[in-house]
Amino acid sequence: MNQYCLYYQAHVPPKQCGIFVALMRSFEHVCFDRTFDVATSIFEFFVPADQQDEFLEFMQFCTNKNLIAQFKGLPNRLKES
Repeated sequence: MNQYCLYYQAHVPPKQCGIFVALMRSFEHVCFDRTFDVATSIFEFFVPADQQDEFLEFMQFCTNKNLIAQFKGLPNRLKES
């Protein structure tokens, strides 16, 4: 059984950070999010597998509204090699 979450990163333009964070907070229990790199405005998201569809739907909405850019899935950086 895989106990690690799926991992994503997105660039959130600085002018959009406030609205993005407010919207993200309204989706409780979908993911754990935090700023990965303040200087480049990169957020990271740890998403439980059973929440992936809801998370991706939300991120597609944010992409369509130009709230995020360069959204991508990556290997979970916390997972041991």
